[in-house]
Amino acid sequence: MVQQVRIGKTDLYVNPIGLGTNAVGGHNIYPNLNDETGKDVVRAAFESGINFLDTAYIYGPKRSEELIGEVIKERGNRSDIVIATKGAHKFVDGKVVFDNSPAFLRDSVESSLERLQTDYIDLFYIHFPDEATPKDEAVGALKELRDQGKIRAIGVSNFSSEQLIEANKDGYVDVYQGWYNLFKREAERDLLPFAEKNNISFIPYFPLASGLLGGKYNSNSTFNDGRAQNPLFQGDTFISNLEKVEQVREIANNKGVEVADIVLAWYLQQPAIDVLIPGAKKPEQVSRNLNTLKVVLTKDEIEKIGQIFK
Repeated sequence: MVQQVRIGKTDLYVNPIGLGTNAVGGHNIYPNLNDETGKDVVRAAFESGINFLDTAYIYGPKRSEELIGEVIKERGNRSDIVIATKGAHKFVDGKVVFDNSPAFLRDSVESSLERLQTDYIDLFYIHFPDEATPKDEAVGALKELRDQGKIRAIGVSNFSSEQLIEANKDGYVDVYQGWYNLFKREAERDLLPFAEKNNISFIPYFPLASGLLGGKYNSNSTFNDGRAQNPLFQGDTFISNLEKVEQVREIANNKGVEVADIVLAWYLQQPAIDVLIPGAKKPEQVSRNLNTLKVVLTKDEIEKIGQIFK
């Protein structure tokens, strides 16, 4: 039985390895996804002891929430599952805009409840900030929904440190989700320290830097998707990044695990980080993610990895 951790100051207790589900029904993100395979990924998560799922309205759009709702319904037991979802995207004349207004957030929660076929959402995030709504007002609307029992915890995602401070003016923010990995460490300047000081749980996305920190690529690897435009994957920078990953591989080989396991274990050593949400496109990848929990890093190894990616 996996030791569960508490997410920040919430009453949510989860396996430290969750599941990011943008490849479950995220047809607007990945080509050629199969919905039944997506449902199998969710089933595999539950079967392997993962009880924390991270989804969003915009994954699909809507489809990820719908598929998760179907699996939860067939499973029958909702109480031991922790679901996070997000809202802010709105389609206006075919274009996406962000809306954090209280009315829109209330509607977003109601719509997500329907798609997920549940009567409460464990963690609801404002997915992206808009330009118009005061952030404490937006969070205040979620506080009302929490008081009503519609949601259990309040999150914000992709906010700047200034926006996070404004959002947390009344101390209501429970979780912050942001872009953070060993190649992108700006969050260590302001966001992670603020989260730690205010008992806000920080959940990183892109923890494996589009697979680069998974240790699967070499200097001959080529890319025909978004990675082709990603500076991390270009020219001398790519070669230099691969060399850094190879230094982590030495530690991984000594422990008999994968590079990704070491990287994810390193994040869990950060005081504000309680849980990780690596994604999976196939059921067999889900249980592989759990190998992270077998990794014990020494103080020297934690420092060494931090130095490699300084």
